[in-house]
Amino acid sequence: MTAREAVKLIKSGDRVLIQGGAATPQSLVRAMVARAPELKGVEIVHLHTEGECGYTAIELKDSFYTNAFFISGNIRNMIGLTADYIPIFLSDIPSLFRQGHMELDVVLVNVSQPDKHGFCSLGVSVDIVISAIEKGKKVIAQINSKMPRTFGDGIVHLRNFDACVLIEEELYEMKITAPTEAEEKIGKNIAGFIEDGSTLQMGIGGIPNAVLNYLTGHKDLGIHTEMFSEGIVDLVYKGVINGSKKKLNPYKIVSGFAMGTRKLYDFMDDNAEIEMLDIAYVNDTSVIRQNPKVTAINSAIEIDMTGQVCADSIGLRMFSGVGGQMDFMRGAALSQKGKPIIAITSTTKKGISKIVPALKRGAGVVTTRAHARYVVTEYGVAELFGKNLKQRSQLLRDIAHPDHRETLDKAIYERYGSSLMNI
Repeated sequence: MTAREAVKLIKSGDRVLIQGGAATPQSLVRAMVARAPELKGVEIVHLHTEGECGYTAIELKDSFYTNAFFISGNIRNMIGLTADYIPIFLSDIPSLFRQGHMELDVVLVNVSQPDKHGFCSLGVSVDIVISAIEKGKKVIAQINSKMPRTFGDGIVHLRNFDACVLIEEELYEMKITAPTEAEEKIGKNIAGFIEDGSTLQMGIGGIPNAVLNYLTGHKDLGIHTEMFSEGIVDLVYKGVINGSKKKLNPYKIVSGFAMGTRKLYDFMDDNAEIEMLDIAYVNDTSVIRQNPKVTAINSAIEIDMTGQVCADSIGLRMFSGVGGQMDFMRGAALSQKGKPIIAITSTTKKGISKIVPALKRGAGVVTTRAHARYVVTEYGVAELFGKNLKQRSQLLRDIAHPDHRETLDKAIYERYGSSLMNI
């Protein structure tokens, strides 16, 4: 049937989950938004999405409102207007559905073409979607010839869909940009203490890409991560990433979702080395810790002198979300010889220090001071594990931008007094 016919399954008052990331089902979303005059009070839930999100338009506020588990750029300006945010660990979201805390009336997905047995693949986004399909009352699928077929938990039979739409729709592509000079230095700093045989978790962006650029001389690296991009592809082809030292899912690249360009999606298509799995498993701390030398690389908006990490808000303004940072920060800490890392440039693009005496009013602590172990900037590495508050302050001050160290020195003096020689 057509997309417009399929979305007639959505009724006023329904809760609708939209598959996210590069797999956001654009055709179904547009068709749903086109029905706005016929709908009232439809709640939209999703993780990070890409592309059009017309359902957040202020003029459609009576038809749709959004509750996001993670705030993406396309809805950020609508938070507090037609959208809101649900604070939650990424690993916990499937239990919302499976344990009945949040019922789903309709689930919109973007899947590969079926094989000869009628099985489709959720492709580049399995994450929370497989649990939503399990518990959703109705599932609408756009069967997309451009969606790569991936292995793992996201294999779903046609019988699970209440309506299907045949389309050919390009997936969202996230281009890789060259790391800045500061990001290059951070990448080199991190790569310098990643050991051979490590299991990596990293996202996308300049810093992860810079790290990967410096790993060509490493051996036997593995991947167990909530998401990945095409920065790993060349390292797989060179044999640097082979997963041979992993205890769980050896020789496999394990992830929940992926975003990149067509190069990445072609690499993933029909590739048995990749397992796209339920995020309740991927981000389970008890699972993560079982692999050796888990090196988790995450970022932050700001860090205070005691090691509190804000990664979801700029003061009172919600910016992103908790996501899977704590899942992997704790999992890496519990892994044998694991390294949980917060990697940041020392300043924002406007020159504002990211290492601060105190977090902004209303800023959220995603990683607590007790969980923070390694903080890396272009000026070095601060190892906070086992350090007292005075010691942490000095270590973080030493990797801050030189232009801001005097301000931090003053804050340290005001907080602890002048006798810092024995810290």
